[in-house]
Amino acid sequence: MESNDAVRSLAALAQPVRLQVFRCLVVAGPEGLTPGALVEAIGVPATSLSFHLKELTHAGLVSQERQGRNLIYRAAFERMNALLGYLTENCCQGEPCTATGAGACAC
Repeated sequence: MESNDAVRSLAALAQPVRLQVFRCLVVAGPEGLTPGALVEAIGVPATSLSFHLKELTHAGLVSQERQGRNLIYRAAFERMNALLGYLTENCCQGEPCTATGAGACAC
């Protein structure tokens, strides 16, 4: 992953509703969710949700597929894993991580 891609992904997630939408899609797994299910799950207006889904899709963190009359949104797990890998690739300078605690790196 290039640094510009990482910045785009992190910027998309740096908004509370988008982070909530993305986490909801991660929990849904490969099945994904319809916009209606997301509206019910997080309680945002459909017009607002549409804007946030567009931003997440543009950042490559969410994919969209039409199934009949429904749109299904899914978390892009490959992109998510690439972002996590980019953020941690130099952890502990290539040595086994000795991190302790929640997200702490003991480097």
